[in-house]
Amino acid sequence: MDIEKLKFPIGKYVVPEEITTEQLRGWIDEISALPASLRTVTAGLTNEQLNTPYRPQGWTVRQVIHHLADSHMNSYIRFKLAVTEENPTIRPYFEERWAECEDAKNGDIELSLKLIEALHNRWSNFLGSLSLNEWDKTFFHPENQRTIPLKEVAGLYAWHGKHHLNHILNALKV
Repeated sequence: MDIEKLKFPIGKYVVPEEITTEQLRGWIDEISALPASLRTVTAGLTNEQLNTPYRPQGWTVRQVIHHLADSHMNSYIRFKLAVTEENPTIRPYFEERWAECEDAKNGDIELSLKLIEALHNRWSNFLGSLSLNEWDKTFFHPENQRTIPLKEVAGLYAWHGKHHLNHILNALKV
């Protein structure tokens, strides 16, 4: 069993050397499509399936779904901060601790699926409205000690959705 393949089923995110407007449109489409993909793969899952980890010592399918809602809410807010402020310092959070909260470990996934649907609708509309100059806006990530442009973050979150969708698909193959 290759633990790296289980951790990164589609590989790690690699920032392209050049990010084109076509690439940005594609990433917006991927962000927009994630909720429907999640609905499809989670339809009719049992509690046993929802409580199946995607790898040894990994999160369960349920925790992954709640993590997507938590993570993407944070990202949407970071995008809004970057567009409305000058290189704001974002607030990191301990995602592994959030995944251990009761609502993530045992909560109804329907709540997060609805949240992801509404959030991704609003987020993709917002991303589609950005000008070329706004895509170059940045935020400072204190954990990474790095200023990051929004166009790079868009690719990361398009990847992030597919990354965790594949975690779910892998868990369901077990």
